[in-house]
Amino acid sequence: MNPRPLRRALALLSALLSLPLSGAPAFFASPSGDDANPGSADRPVRSLERARDLARAALPAADGDVVVTLQGGVYRLGRPLLLDARDSGTNGHAVVYAAAPGQVPVISGGRAVTGWRPVDPARHLWAAPAPAGLENTRQLYVDGVRAARARGRLPVALRETPAGYVASSDLMAGWRNPTDIEFVYTGGNALWSEPSVGAGPWTEPRCPVAAIHGAEITMAQPCWDNSTKRVPLPPQWHSPRMANLVGPAGVGRAPVAVENAYELLGTPGQWYFDRPARTIYYVPRAGEDLTRADVEAPALEQLVAGAGTAGAPLHDIVFRGLQFAYATWLFPSSPEGFSEIQANLMVTGPHGYDQQGLGDLYPGGRHPFGDWTMTPGNVAFRYARRIRFERDAFVHLGGAGLQLGHGAQEDTVEGCVFTDISANAIELGAVDLPEAGPAELVRDNRIVNNHIANIAAEYHGGVGILVGYAQRTRIEHNQLDHLPYTAISIGWGGWPDKIGLPGVANNSAGNLIARNLIFDHLQILADGGGIYTQGITGPDLAGGEQVIGNVVRAQYGSGHAIYSDNGSCNMTVAGNVMLQANFDDWGARHKDYYDGGKGDAYDPLAVRDNWWQQGDADSEAKNVVERGNHLVADLREVPADIIARVGLEPAFRDILEQRFAAPGAPEAPARISAAAGDGRALVAWCPPNYNGGSAIVSYTVTSSQGARATIANADFHARGYAVVAGLADGVPTTFTVTARNARGADSPPSLPSLAVTPRAAPVSLPGAPGRVEVRARDGRASVHFQAPASDGGSPVTAYVFIVNPGNRRVNFGGRTAVVLAGAHETFGVVDGLVAGRSYTIGVAAINAAGEGPAATAQPFVPQP
Repeated sequence: MNPRPLRRALALLSALLSLPLSGAPAFFASPSGDDANPGSADRPVRSLERARDLARAALPAADGDVVVTLQGGVYRLGRPLLLDARDSGTNGHAVVYAAAPGQVPVISGGRAVTGWRPVDPARHLWAAPAPAGLENTRQLYVDGVRAARARGRLPVALRETPAGYVASSDLMAGWRNPTDIEFVYTGGNALWSEPSVGAGPWTEPRCPVAAIHGAEITMAQPCWDNSTKRVPLPPQWHSPRMANLVGPAGVGRAPVAVENAYELLGTPGQWYFDRPARTIYYVPRAGEDLTRADVEAPALEQLVAGAGTAGAPLHDIVFRGLQFAYATWLFPSSPEGFSEIQANLMVTGPHGYDQQGLGDLYPGGRHPFGDWTMTPGNVAFRYARRIRFERDAFVHLGGAGLQLGHGAQEDTVEGCVFTDISANAIELGAVDLPEAGPAELVRDNRIVNNHIANIAAEYHGGVGILVGYAQRTRIEHNQLDHLPYTAISIGWGGWPDKIGLPGVANNSAGNLIARNLIFDHLQILADGGGIYTQGITGPDLAGGEQVIGNVVRAQYGSGHAIYSDNGSCNMTVAGNVMLQANFDDWGARHKDYYDGGKGDAYDPLAVRDNWWQQGDADSEAKNVVERGNHLVADLREVPADIIARVGLEPAFRDILEQRFAAPGAPEAPARISAAAGDGRALVAWCPPNYNGGSAIVSYTVTSSQGARATIANADFHARGYAVVAGLADGVPTTFTVTARNARGADSPPSLPSLAVTPRAAPVSLPGAPGRVEVRARDGRASVHFQAPASDGGSPVTAYVFIVNPGNRRVNFGGRTAVVLAGAHETFGVVDGLVAGRSYTIGVAAINAAGEGPAATAQPFVPQP
């Protein structure tokens, strides 16, 4: 007979007998406790499962909150903590899992990696045996700092085939564990020599290799088909678009990087898991001592999973002061890969590319339109009501951080930190039930006073807060910063308006996004925004989405500050501050197809009383009300009381100081690109999202010829590039970039740029910019323009606004200037104008040859 179940039963009976006849039961857990204990303060249990069972048994007799106090330390889970309707609070009370005062309980799915030894001094390579129970993982952490999977540029040229590629040599045929190798396809702004091969500039798909035989590389299925064969609309639509209406047919061309290959190890901070040999390899960073470090490999894919049913929802549970850490997500390591379509949603399954979510737009398409596969949360709930997360931390996670799915109602996420997460930080609702019934409906949830930073660390198309179809959501007083793509994304199913069809009918209504502080976003990818919306948002303007009083500034990549994208309807944008966006501060007007698209009807939008740089005149053109907006040139011109009201409220600002990793070096800059001239090169890059715990102060660019250049962070953001001089002409040259933070720690070098060859070549002045237009008010002018049709054979690096009378010159540079191309427009603000005086403003482009001819807008008279 096994005595353990008997001991546990006796302990449970003892715990129940020790409870007061009425009142609020209390239980205690400690990593050093014993599950045979009754769970009292002096005799705590050890596991969360045991604490859950004690709380569950006490619920029927409780007439107050049932509180489980977790003492500080690491609770290593052997399996996810599962909660269901039996774990719900009763009689208007809650079950509370709370940290002991002043202590930090860590709910961990990690396994400690020990036994490190040096194995290759030439590459500074160390190895350790995989811990018991670790079959696979995609992450490794050293003293809380995420290590980078071994990564590099492809060592061979590739020619695409239906099954994958043919390489220029058989170099990769001898690489170990080929089925663990992944190809990464990064979309985004293509600068100079940097390719853009994602399935849209907002994506970063990745596909595993299935086999390498000689020079033939076979890619894993179904990822390869889902990423390269997205089907076009049938001929009857008379449109060149794909049936998904979201992006191009596939990733196109060769990947920008190859990842998870042992042969690429050698850069400090990189690691590799040789699964057949059950050995983990790592190249230590400067100052790391693996014999003393806490090295963690996430093993579990979920830490906590709460699931009710439509008829019996889970409800009234509180998590307070806990840290959820060290979980992975292994789906991208399967043949499915990560065939991203937008916001970390994926095309999946053997016929994903020609069936999934395509509705009636393609034969065999499945409904509803836009129903693609969401990235799962490492902490996930469905059919859950009045679940509260209060001052928790979601860190070191390999999937999405927190997922509140179908039936999420009256849930609250408040005062929490989300950082170092591979995918989306918070996911609310889903995209597969646009007209959900009462039990499935996602409604009345609050996401308030949270700090979200350095998320989408692995899957760069992820967002800070993703909301599908929902009602009366309140997203208020959050701070979101240092993000590779969009900060807040809400709504779905708007793409059909691209071909004159109404967006997906849905029951979204009454959602509020208010007084959030958003900055340093779109740092790697593009075509997003600080706040991104698509689809119908409510029955009318009063019942539609309200975007009120947010500050969105310091956007890095191309996009909009507040983006009303495909099919956005019944949306109000009021009282916001929008500064330093590349394209218009708000998205666009949309033809109204919800009512049949008759005549010239447009979807209702209201854009009023904002502080911005766009400068539109008051208007009600095309059913968009623009009224009372203020043109500003700088954040200092916005009233101080508006700035004071955004971001975290005072009671929660302490969470900005929380740290979850040892101070160290930044991650490497990304997407290095170069343009060469005579004896020099211009080099641009994307800044790191993770700064090592202190601000980036400078960058150093190193050429393969040995020439170097260092530029201060402020100068880099003002220019958008660095100049490397002293190069020999005629020599193919690559460039790497390192970042230094305020601690004086240097990042590892970036991947090298593609090779460029400096040479003496004729360069002429750029042409005149196109479509120059001035929108003046408040003693300022917003100057809008397009890039010149000809760059003169050298990249345009800046523009100058020429203001007359007075021939005043105002420089316009930075990332916004160097990425401007094609039909896109951008804009900058000129201040210091006198009301009632007539002015002209010209715009000239600057390249290596100098300043080109100016294009001058029509004369204008600024009004007070």
